[in-house]
Amino acid sequence: MPRLKDFIELHFIIFLWGFTAILGKLITIPAVELVFLRTLIAALALAAIIYRRGTPFRLGRANVLKIMGVGLMISAHWILFFTSARISSVSLCLVGMATCSLWTAILEPAFTSKKIKPLEIVLALIILTGLYIIFQAETEFNNILGIGMAVGSALLGAIFTIINASLAKKHPSTTITAYEMFGACIGTALFFPLYADLFAEGGTLSFAMNGMDWVYLLVLALVCTVYAYTASVRLMQKISAYTMNLTVNMEPVYGILLAWLIFNENEQMTTNFYIGASVILLSVFLYPVLDSYTERRKKLKQAFPDKVVIGKE
Repeated sequence: MPRLKDFIELHFIIFLWGFTAILGKLITIPAVELVFLRTLIAALALAAIIYRRGTPFRLGRANVLKIMGVGLMISAHWILFFTSARISSVSLCLVGMATCSLWTAILEPAFTSKKIKPLEIVLALIILTGLYIIFQAETEFNNILGIGMAVGSALLGAIFTIINASLAKKHPSTTITAYEMFGACIGTALFFPLYADLFAEGGTLSFAMNGMDWVYLLVLALVCTVYAYTASVRLMQKISAYTMNLTVNMEPVYGILLAWLIFNENEQMTTNFYIGASVILLSVFLYPVLDSYTERRKKLKQAFPDKVVIGKE
């Protein structure tokens, strides 16, 4: 069972994830090259940590291929995420990412034996309503494309979070994250030829960075990736994928506040954005209250099957 310190650590991790969009926008190289360097540094750092700690590294070929396959999804997830933040804004990107709980509510029963909860579907639809309100007011193509990319990134994020929740019960979190980072790095490298041919400016990759770029990149790779992702996989041993992704909806709150402070993005947001974002974030606060209420009612019905429970217990 999760303890209070687990939820505190989870919120700290989510704060770091909210900061990743800021770092992604501050680093000057393109998103694909950024993801490659991020995953390469993270993979090498994790390999060093595993070697120093003596953590089991051999998981069997089938498990390694499965975990590295998850890394391919993480690569696509981050490429969409950083591109979304750059072509639209950090705030719009993070609101699109809040659909993680919508995708998890739909997909988790397909991956696990968990039954669909009507409450989770209702809250997921609330998130969808918030997105509709935001989309309704957007006329700029880049903003619409950016939100669409963020929603696609959230879909991939939901899938690999569900898979990681299962993997975390069988393998060390550091080893899982290391193989995923290697898989993401290799997947990004395999994408280079197509990317250079169709999308890269001048048909060439760009890795030229200044001093601050390297500082931001190391924070992104070591703090927001090595620590944050390893810790999140470890917490999945105690916290369900849905609760994890619902709590991740706080990422836009932290990220948008940071974007306001750093980029003054509040000057660019429409009224519909604030209404839609408020509707989306409302789901974060409603879920634990309503879930606790329905669980209490269920226990009361089990304890007193012959009585009708109305209102308070």
